[in-house]
Amino acid sequence: MKRVGIVGAGAWGTALAVTAARAGCDVTLWAREPEVVTSINQRGVNEMFLSGVELPDTVQAVNDLSAMSAQDALLMVAPAQYVRGTCEQLVSAGLAASLPIVICSKGIEQGSLKLMSEVVAEYFSNPAAILSGPTFAIEVAKGLPVSVTLACEDLALGPKLARLLAHPKFVVHHSDDVIGPQICGTMKNVIAIACGIVEGRALGEGAKAALIVEGLAEISQLCVAKGGKPETAMALCGLGDLILTCNSHTSRNMSLGYALGQGETLEGILRERRSVAEGVASSDAVSELAAQLGIRLRVCEIVNQIVHGNVGVDQVLLPFVQN
Repeated sequence: MKRVGIVGAGAWGTALAVTAARAGCDVTLWAREPEVVTSINQRGVNEMFLSGVELPDTVQAVNDLSAMSAQDALLMVAPAQYVRGTCEQLVSAGLAASLPIVICSKGIEQGSLKLMSEVVAEYFSNPAAILSGPTFAIEVAKGLPVSVTLACEDLALGPKLARLLAHPKFVVHHSDDVIGPQICGTMKNVIAIACGIVEGRALGEGAKAALIVEGLAEISQLCVAKGGKPETAMALCGLGDLILTCNSHTSRNMSLGYALGQGETLEGILRERRSVAEGVASSDAVSELAAQLGIRLRVCEIVNQIVHGNVGVDQVLLPFVQN
């Protein structure tokens, strides 16, 4: 394995292209926007989504998904709510159903309430892998040291995929729990919105700590209810990612929550942003999935009420942090 295809040239997809190239891979990066393809191929930088980071010569951008058919493995980095549509396009483009796919998208599909691995499995027969962990795209792209989890039930394929992406500044740990990292990666974005709101309302670090502890318990609860391993919640892709996302304005979800706490409207925040804050859609899907599984997740319910129910921040969040 040496040829890696990446579907999605946002900040995270571009950062993964850079780190895969550092690992010795030839990378083909698919972008929906023709101007992104031009920017990468002619100027060696993704000016729209990750400006200031020079891309290696071994990264080539394309606007045609049929180029993914020539790859040894594919990284799915489309936003969670677009993964199904992307899979349909990949099938139409002739992608082999058995090509290894590493899912790097974090979320639960609205409506079907399916995990990304369940969505991908409807189109591709090879066991999917999950890449997740405490990372920011800009840090990965700059070569700062990070550690992530790559989960795959296929005990032969998983380590191969891990070795494909790993290098000294990008440490990849293998796991066979495919469910847990997806639950962790989805829920930490929702909890980060709540923590951002707390900071935006100047409620203090103690209130934020209480939310993080409650959020971690909820992650473990849903993880087990969905069939994952409880210890995954304490791993890099669980507690590690939760700590990172809930404590930095580099996080799109935490910064969105902060803006809500400052009194801005969700519509206004989203209108000014080019990137996707997955926690907005995930709060609804997580709450519905929890209800389906017969459990209650208070933090996720609160965030869902705020972003989808037109409920004031102080009406639902203040009573929670004051209890």
